Amino acid sequence: MAILVGEQTRVICQGMTGWAGTHHTDKMIAYGTTVVGGVTPGKGGKRHLELPVFNTVTEAKVQTGANASIVFVPAQNASQAMIEAIEAEIPLLICVTERIPVLDMARVKRALEGSKTTLVGPNSHGLLVPGVCKIGVMSGVHERPGRIGIASRSATLTSEVAVQTSALGLGQSTTISVGGDPIHGLGLVDCVRLFMEDPETDGVVVIGEIGGHEEEEVAQYLASEKPGKPVAALIAGRHAPAEKRMGHAGTMTAFGQSTATSKIDALRDAGVHIAPSADVIGKTIADILRQ
Repeated sequence: MAILVGEQTRVICQGMTGWAGTHHTDKMIAYGTTVVGGVTPGKGGKRHLELPVFNTVTEAKVQTGANASIVFVPAQNASQAMIEAIEAEIPLLICVTERIPVLDMARVKRALEGSKTTLVGPNSHGLLVPGVCKIGVMSGVHERPGRIGIASRSATLTSEVAVQTSALGLGQSTTISVGGDPIHGLGLVDCVRLFMEDPETDGVVVIGEIGGHEEEEVAQYLASEKPGKPVAALIAGRHAPAEKRMGHAGTMTAFGQSTATSKIDALRDAGVHIAPSADVIGKTIADILRQ
């Protein structure tokens, strides 16, 4: 079983006719994802990658029965694309675009309030259910079907955890990249909660990093709910200098708050097993499950 996506997922791509949209939509189709069309204003009625192109998300949803959308629209227009999908009541929306202005994302968050849409991203690697559905830009080489849920703020470390858990024979139930921007949709705690409710996920790996308070929110949830499934975590940025952005827009420790050490302490106090380095995160969750 997967969370958020599965065999019933029907995907449209907003911005499919651009280079990035074309390249990654083609890879998603090759993986086996059911992509049913694209949306590019002004190009409705044409075909691209042997799929219909529509002018609006609403039109695409009505004509194809789409229940998910991935956004490859450039940063200056990405918020408008997301709001259009939210207003069309697309259940699942994934945005891989990065460097979207913070004020634009504040408008998107306002549009999400009370809506029927779950947003993953922006600046997200996407979602992957091995052998079933890939919506995003992650590799589809080393993943394997299994029972480990992965929720991550880091794209590169997500791939590393997938490689390790596959090599150890654990595999993944679903892999989710929540995105590295300071304002985004689904958070780490939302993912952990979904994995805890999934009967076919046995353990969870959380990949966190400096900046924000998402890891502390995971710790609070685990400490209060005590859901029972083992959780392993890796927190990147232990040696990062304060008040300096490290890669993603959201990876910055400001005014000495939410450091990697404080996040690790909060998670450990909540019963999470902390991996000391990236090369042993797979072994960490495997050892917990064996116990």
